[in-house]
Amino acid sequence: MTIVVTYLAYLLISIGLTLLVGRVLSRSGRLFLLDVLDGSDGAASGISTLNVVTFYLISLGFVALTMRTSGGSVTARQAIELLATKIGEVLLVLGALYLASIIVLIRLRRRLRAQASTPAPPAGAQPAPAQKPASSAGPSPSRALRPPAPRRTAQ
Repeated sequence: MTIVVTYLAYLLISIGLTLLVGRVLSRSGRLFLLDVLDGSDGAASGISTLNVVTFYLISLGFVALTMRTSGGSVTARQAIELLATKIGEVLLVLGALYLASIIVLIRLRRRLRAQASTPAPPAGAQPAPAQKPASSAGPSPSRALRPPAPRRTAQ
């Protein structure tokens, strides 16, 4: 088995796996974003597309960078071992990228839900002026920052 056949098998398997995982990420990520964005199809599609393109670029870049190997002639056994090692590396990177994408989507959901739960002031409304604390309500702010005076004990 020549190294060229091993390279071709590596490329076909790696690109196939990348496309498969990318489709799953696209489909599930879009559904996730639709839920988060309250059904906004345009925003969900846009964010999902950006996420998937980033996934493809990173994973296919990794495949291209790790394709090269030392040596020009390999036996069938060496070719299979090399192919298994390379595919294992690709699977680990695809899994890590998929996990990173899920983490990014979860953080986005938390941020969007936190923004949605915070009521926005009406347009043109002036912020309420800060109220001064009443002097009888407790110590003044400058006094509250000072440490208490030491107590005298009876001798």
